[in-house]
Amino acid sequence: MKLTLSETKLLTDSIAIISELVNEVVLKIDKEKIELIAMDPANVAMVFFKLLSSAFEEYSVEAEKEISVNLDAFKQVLRRAKPTDVLTLELDEEKNRLRIKLQGDSTRTFNISLLDIRENKQRVPNLEFPLTIITKTSVFDEAVGDMEIIAESVSLAANKNSFVVEAESNLHHAKVEIQNDKDTSIETTADTVKSKYSIEYLKKMIKGSKLSPNVTIQFSTNYPLKVVYEVRDKLQLGFVLAPRVSTD
Repeated sequence: MKLTLSETKLLTDSIAIISELVNEVVLKIDKEKIELIAMDPANVAMVFFKLLSSAFEEYSVEAEKEISVNLDAFKQVLRRAKPTDVLTLELDEEKNRLRIKLQGDSTRTFNISLLDIRENKQRVPNLEFPLTIITKTSVFDEAVGDMEIIAESVSLAANKNSFVVEAESNLHHAKVEIQNDKDTSIETTADTVKSKYSIEYLKKMIKGSKLSPNVTIQFSTNYPLKVVYEVRDKLQLGFVLAPRVSTD
């Protein structure tokens, strides 16, 4: 196995974001992609990630592999990559290690031990949504940031005309309304949908904006939220977040 990537941020930024939710993952590497699907320890959020072979300069995989990695260790190495470095991943099966080579002004090589994880096979749930919103990541990021100063949870609501992000505490209230216009596409088969989610988790998920200028948001009333960032023909990073049940 030899995988060479010149656009290193596709991997370095993705792993940094994913490590906010999970610490140990199984990477599935086949002839078309690197893929992972994992649940956070609290079983509140799922992350799924694909880095396609077309993103690489060299992508040589003879047989499908599954390797288990500690993301803290992996992230620490990837942080050493400079934007101009070329990153190469190889498997040292004899020593059960992942070799990470960074080539720029110098050649730096790191070897991290692989884990022995016996995990249940994870699958992205087959969710059906009446609503799909595509908007600028900056717009959604700012809306979540605005709500963070008000409460620990955020209400998302939408109809065919607008997408509303709202938060309320005992003393304060905030609301951001995003119109269905040239920068935001709202497609829905329902009159109105509304659900509440944890801002703590959303703050971690919206870091996907480092990868893509646009975000796809899907949810329904008292139903999971799905947030997806994509770079065409290169990667997909997505999250599924359980709704927060109101006790009001």
